[in-house]
Amino acid sequence: MPGKILIVDDAAFMRMMIKDILTSNGYEVVGEANNGIKAVELYKEKKPDLVTMDITMPDMDGITAVKEIRKFDKSARIIMCSALGQQSMVMDAIQAGARDFIVKPFQPDRVAEALKKALG
Repeated sequence: MPGKILIVDDAAFMRMMIKDILTSNGYEVVGEANNGIKAVELYKEKKPDLVTMDITMPDMDGITAVKEIRKFDKSARIIMCSALGQQSMVMDAIQAGARDFIVKPFQPDRVAEALKKALG
């Protein structure tokens, strides 16, 4: 059951990569944000079914953004995007309410699997 997705990453190239994977799997990208502050604003405005959230970003990091989004919507579905070596941050993100994580560079099959699982 494809859904509406919000992509959050400070790197335009990464947002483009995720967007390509999502759209080729039938998902609708309803917005893109390059920091946590914009992510929280867009979440409230667009009410996506799922968010892909980078961990390390300027202005507001992904973990703080997860906490802010979960304050607004306890049932928010968020998948963290991490670089290798960010395992401790991923654990913090899961404790903050993220459902899953995907590792950069993205494997299209793993991204699709994580989305299907998170959207239930």
